[in-house]
Formats: sequence, structure tokens, C-alpha cells
Amino acid sequence: MSSAITLYFRLLILVSILILSGCSTTSEQQSQDEVNESADVSDPRDPFEIINRPFWTFTWDYVDKYIAKPASDVYTTYTPPFLRTGLYNMALNLNEPASIINNVLQLKFTDAAKSTGRFVLNSTIGLFGFYDPASDFDWSGEQEEFGEVLGSYGIGDGPYLVVPGLGPSSVREEVGDYVDRLYWPLAVIDFWPNIVRLGILALEKRSAVRDQEQLIVESEDPYEFIKNAYFQNMNFKLYDGNPPIIINEAEEAEIDAFLDEFDDID
Repeated sequence: MSSAITLYFRLLILVSILILSGCSTTSEQQSQDEVNESADVSDPRDPFEIINRPFWTFTWDYVDKYIAKPASDVYTTYTPPFLRTGLYNMALNLNEPASIINNVLQLKFTDAAKSTGRFVLNSTIGLFGFYDPASDFDWSGEQEEFGEVLGSYGIGDGPYLVVPGLGPSSVREEVGDYVDRLYWPLAVIDFWPNIVRLGILALEKRSAVRDQEQLIVESEDPYEFIKNAYFQNMNFKLYDGNPPIIINEAEEAEIDAFLDEFDDID
């Protein structure tokens, strides 16, 4: 039931974005030159920017400021460390079966074996994941998502999205999250236990970005800052922390030409 409600909510947002972005093209009377100029400077990763920006403002200036951040501060301040760590471990442990399958789909059999060992050991000796004895065996806690599976087979991120109240995402990530929720045991968890699980993950995720919060505030354009950080993080995860170095040949040529001018002066 919880998966159906979440899916309905996110599909409703996606449909709204498509409708509003379509309407926005007729809401203003612009010349063809102005339209072309706007298209030239727009980010091809973000075709729904006209909708995403208001969603980002709502999420950052209201939901985060008045709900997410205060809730995270209270949770991390007053929850005993051992209990907070245990609850977070349990929430992550439920993702391990999905990670096992996603590793296999990427032919990462060693990582799949480690995920299997983590789930079995932590679910038994670790008391349903409250403790993490698997870490004593140096079994990595990195988890794979189905969105990364799609990326490993050459499927791009797709349009950038800002889900109101939740933050940055993309079409590929939304599809991946939906598939991940179909795996056992997430598919059979009742509504309220799943809400608790998602709440714990959200509180910990908000706490993790506390140190970077000032970077967002001081950035010239927080929206662009978060968008670029999102795509960099997705690329980092896709390549397991070793993304390829992409060289911009045009910029390299400009730098070479600039340096050649200095050589001519000498």
C-alpha cells in the first residue's frame, strides 16, 4: 500500500510537470528570436527548470527550514547514539536484498556476495540489522540501486526533477527507486513501518548535509549548485567512486591558444 501511495504521488508530480511545462509555452507572448535565445542558454539536463525552481524554493525555504532541519536537529540531539545507529542500521539492512540483485545485474558478483553476507549476518547475529557485525569482516556497506543498473547499461539520467518536499531527483532515479521498492522485503512492509523506515533515512540524510549547508547558502545560485552537486554525486555512485575524467576539448584548445600567445611574446 505504501509503495502504491508513493508511486501515485510521484506520478502525479511528473504529470503536473509535463502539463505545466506545456502550458508555460503559451502563457507568454515572446518573439521567435527570444524563444531560440532562451533555448540556447538553458541546461539540456533540466528542461523543466521553469517548474523545478519553484519546487526547489518551496522545498528549501519552507519544508527544509521549518520541518526537515528542525526535526533532524531534534532527532540527532536527543536520540541516544547507540539507538540512533541501530535504527539507521536496521533501515539500511532492509535495502540489502535489492542491492544483491542490483549487483548481480551489473555482474558485480563479489559485491553481491558481500551484500548477501551482510544481510544474512546482520539479520541474524545483528538482531534484524540493529548491529553491524558484517563490518568486522570488512564487508562494504555500499549499496547499489536499480538506477545505477540502468546507468551501467548506458541509460542516461534523463530530465532533472525536483520533487516537492523531497528534493533533487531525475527520471532514471525515480524509475530505479520504483523498481527497488518491488524487491522483497520492501514490497511486503506495511505502511506505517515503512513510513518509520523512510523517516529515519530522511533524518539521517538531512543530518549528513549539515556541514555543507553553508555552501548552499553562500552559493550564487543555490538551485544550480544543488543541481550540479546532484549530477556529480550520481556520476560518482555510478562509477563506484572513480568517475572518468572528461576533458573539454574546446576549453583545452582555448587554453593552448592563450598559452601560445604568451610564448610568442617571449
